Amino acid sequence: MTQPTVQPPLPVKANDTEKVTINLGLVDLGQIDLLVQEGFYTNRTDLIRTAIRNQLVAHADVIRQTVTRKSLVLGLQHFSRADLEALQAAGQTLRIQVLGLATIAHDVAPELALATITDISVLGALHASPAVKAALAGRIH
Repeated sequence: MTQPTVQPPLPVKANDTEKVTINLGLVDLGQIDLLVQEGFYTNRTDLIRTAIRNQLVAHADVIRQTVTRKSLVLGLQHFSRADLEALQAAGQTLRIQVLGLATIAHDVAPELALATITDISVLGALHASPAVKAALAGRIH
């Protein structure tokens, strides 16, 4: 398997977000509401995002080392139909390893994806057509 030349990741825009649902105990939720009410945070989401960012900063060295060790692309990586057709024409295959967002263009046929993508490991989100996701289901880790 040959990994194609990877373009530098595109910057992730502020509106490139993914919704996460969490369950909190009622006491924790009440304490969050109290801090919001007292003006420490603008809303619940503001407190939760701040707490998550603080934890990511606290573990930044581990994240950086793991990204390097696992050869992950950090940020956004997009695969167009032309990218995959070029790989197929060259007789090459692709392992997708991303921390962030990986996208496979919606005009990529499931057969092309199967012929060119051998493995997908995404820590974050994978955006692809339902047909491509279904075709690659056994290769997504």
